[in-house]
Amino acid sequence: MKIRQIELTDAERKALDHGYKHGKTASYRKRCHIILLKSDGRIAKDIAQITDTNIQSVYNWLNRYDAEGIQGLQTKAGQGRPRILDKQHEQIKDCISEECQRLSLIMDKLQQQTGNNLAK
Repeated sequence: MKIRQIELTDAERKALDHGYKHGKTASYRKRCHIILLKSDGRIAKDIAQITDTNIQSVYNWLNRYDAEGIQGLQTKAGQGRPRILDKQHEQIKDCISEECQRLSLIMDKLQQQTGNNLAK
């Protein structure tokens, strides 16, 4: 059985290391870490244990990195649950400042103002 290798240039390694240490999301940092570990010669089983994921996910991210580069490690638009409160940030702040001790009143007030069911 041939062990898959990833060869990284200095620029690629630097970009992945920066993503691993300073990435915005934990998932992006984990994906960068997976690629860095693989480039160090680790096997997928070890990488899965280190990053607390499964082997198939390791292979999926390796394939995506091969196909799309570091941009492929970002979460694509439309993935995950849509936001309930998107543009009502100021309304939320106002409600909280008025009723900072009673969450149920804040929820009721926001639900009336936005028309969104917040109790999902």
